[in-house]
Amino acid sequence: MTSRVRHTTVDCTDAYRLACFWAQVLDGTLAEDDLPGDPEATVTASGGALLFLTMPDAKTVKNRVHLDLEPQDRTRDEEVERLLALGATLVADHRRADGSGWATLADPEGNEFCVERSAAERVR
Repeated sequence: MTSRVRHTTVDCTDAYRLACFWAQVLDGTLAEDDLPGDPEATVTASGGALLFLTMPDAKTVKNRVHLDLEPQDRTRDEEVERLLALGATLVADHRRADGSGWATLADPEGNEFCVERSAAERVR
């Protein structure tokens, strides 16, 4: 028997607040018992779960692990705009004129993640 990833864990300064952001990003749900001020919060979404743990230290260096998002029902650029409206920030723009590339964003606590092209955009 092998192991499987139960969830990916993110250290943060406000677990509930950051979980709410990621629940919107991933169209996921928070656990029923997660409340503001809790030291941890779990987001369950298609493809897995994210566990947010409140830690006293703020992020100070680049992530060693990050998420790569693939939009399911919109283009990469439409998804970038949606995420910026939710509170993400653009860290680096690697989108190219030919439509390839990706955008690196950061969540409200500065954790980087990338938005790649959708599957439909890759077949064009």
